[in-house]
Amino acid sequence: MTLPLTTTDATALLGVYARVGPLFVAGEGSELIAEDGTRYLDFVAGIAVNALGYNSPVIREAVLRALDSGLIHVSNLYRTEPGERLAAELTKSFGGEGGQVFFCNSGAEANEGAFKFARKWSKRTEIVAFTGSFHGRLFASLAATDRPDYRRPFEPLLAGVQILPLGDVEAAMRAITAGRTAAVIIEPVQGEGGVRPVPDEFLVFLRQLCTETGTALIFDEVQCGLGRTGTLFASEASGVVPDMCTLAKPLGGGLPMGAILVSDRIAGAIAPGDHATTFGGGPFVATVALDVVRTIADPDFLADVRAKGELLGARLQSLSTASRRVKEARGRGLMWGLELNEGAAPIAAAARERHLLVLTAGPTVIRIVPPLTVTREDLERGATILAEVLA
Repeated sequence: MTLPLTTTDATALLGVYARVGPLFVAGEGSELIAEDGTRYLDFVAGIAVNALGYNSPVIREAVLRALDSGLIHVSNLYRTEPGERLAAELTKSFGGEGGQVFFCNSGAEANEGAFKFARKWSKRTEIVAFTGSFHGRLFASLAATDRPDYRRPFEPLLAGVQILPLGDVEAAMRAITAGRTAAVIIEPVQGEGGVRPVPDEFLVFLRQLCTETGTALIFDEVQCGLGRTGTLFASEASGVVPDMCTLAKPLGGGLPMGAILVSDRIAGAIAPGDHATTFGGGPFVATVALDVVRTIADPDFLADVRAKGELLGARLQSLSTASRRVKEARGRGLMWGLELNEGAAPIAAAARERHLLVLTAGPTVIRIVPPLTVTREDLERGATILAEVLA
């Protein structure tokens, strides 16, 4: 592989990210390649975006086919085939109850739109979220995110948002009412909040309570959805079907795309002009996304993710037992967290020095979200590096 020459300077970029590591110029499989040719095993995957890895033939062929059409953008004033096909593919899998799709450009946009749809449908204003949540950094999604340090510089944010203790049934029953609550939003597996699978029984309880109170139940599957946990939707394990489901990260195969899956009863309350997007669901990105979704939704692909998730989970559980520095390993599929008895950032830095890229998820959790196409050999290699770092 021929690497491009690089003469760039990051100082022109607004300093909202503390970027680390080398300058990456290429990728292949589950590896990123730095400008000096060094390969890094990537258990970050663009923050759970690059589900099919780097230089994927699925994405490459879809991009070329989309370019051949000559249609990159036409706006949502007109119909195009790729977006309609993608919407049909997603609704087919959304609980078997029909529904419709709104396409946007990111997870935060998807959650903002879901809040608007819930308010329009319910004719109420309040939103309930939970501790450990992360739903985005726009004004409503940030208000529903349990990160006080993120919220504080931008307050006042959207009023009427409550963040309840995760799993507290009594608190939920007091807060979620027929008179006030428009929506309840929850991640079936929390990502930024420490990779915490929410117990199925709590999701079942929320479904029952939202049905009783006429409240919209929103599952934020921006990070945990689309195959990451070994099923197409992370909520499938609970058997619960939400009123809306928000998607993004892996949906566009690395291109910016988000989506709100909306049940028929809420979709019926939305009229032309209630919401809009210039770029959402354009023919170029929708062509790529359709092939990504079809690849991930294949039963054999998902079975392979589950099998590799069991392998990774077993290795991480062994680490948890063997190292006094590890408090707990938890996760599902290829979404795992190692909660440490110390800060996670130095461990992530030490892994990077050994050419393994991992994330943090809060101050004490190492987050591991490799491409869904990662090989078993690479999972073993990454687990071995982590063991060496923790030793």
